[in-house]
Amino acid sequence: MFALARRAISARAFSNSAVVDGFTGAVGNTPLIYLKGLSDRTGVHIYGKAEFQNPGGSVKDRAALGIVRDAEERGLLKAGGTVVEGTAGNTGIGLAHSQEKIDLLRMLGADVRPVPAVAYENPANYNHQARNFAQDLPNAVWTDQFDNTANARAHYLSTGPEIWAQTNGELDGFVCATGTGGTLAGVGKYLKEKSGGKTQVWLADPPGSVLTSYVASGGKLVERAGSSITEGIGQGRITSNLATFVNELSGAFTVPDEASIKTVYELLDSEGLYMGASSALNVAAAVELGLKLGRGSRVATILCDGAYRYQSRLFSRQWLKSKGLLEAIPEHLSKYAVLD
Repeated sequence: MFALARRAISARAFSNSAVVDGFTGAVGNTPLIYLKGLSDRTGVHIYGKAEFQNPGGSVKDRAALGIVRDAEERGLLKAGGTVVEGTAGNTGIGLAHSQEKIDLLRMLGADVRPVPAVAYENPANYNHQARNFAQDLPNAVWTDQFDNTANARAHYLSTGPEIWAQTNGELDGFVCATGTGGTLAGVGKYLKEKSGGKTQVWLADPPGSVLTSYVASGGKLVERAGSSITEGIGQGRITSNLATFVNELSGAFTVPDEASIKTVYELLDSEGLYMGASSALNVAAAVELGLKLGRGSRVATILCDGAYRYQSRLFSRQWLKSKGLLEAIPEHLSKYAVLD
């Protein structure tokens, strides 16, 4: 089954020039964008995988499709069944913190049940609530995006091969943040295998996540402290998806919110890309990794989704000021902060 899926994806030749069959056929084969402005300024070749061009608008379309197909193939999900997921980011849309996300989910017909944000160890954590809800509902499946490794496999079968083909196998580094761990683990595993270990794979972390310290300490989990404006990324534990690759990471580092906000505005100004904070964090991390690897290095990352899901905050002077981030925006870019 694994080999058949891989051949089917390969047959698409990573081209978006052909007619595709419906929503699911449009998932994947996204462009790899050369970020010319940032590349010219830094001397590093930075590439962003345009996952916001998936039909659901984010990288999570891939995980959602892979997980649902896996459930169907294993006989866990039948026609007319219900798909249940706990989400703090985009997977609920691809299959929420900001009101824009909640509104979009409901518009798409989802039954959205907001719950308080509590630690994973707490029985009231949204993951456990989603699992319990699915167990009590006839003909329902909990997709378990964090610990169902069909998530990482979807990226191993699609995103990784696409990036490798689009760079002609000439890639020095790949870096992205992680929530479920699926994208980083799946893409990282594929790139490491194809390059014979030459492509370095790094994890980028927002403040408040323990993953940088976990990698730097050789596997020690510390208590989670602090917070970030980014949504759906950062962790207080090692998910089953991330566990498939965490020991093969080349390294990890934390990107402060100030750098992420600055990059949101830089991407809009120099690249014409209207990206969310997690995408901006990834790009800031790609620049940092490229500088570590040296001038002329080639680094790819993930452009997760667009800013329209977060615009009421990211471009609000009042909100940015309340977070102490208004001053992080360069003066010549402050013209884009147009919301009160």
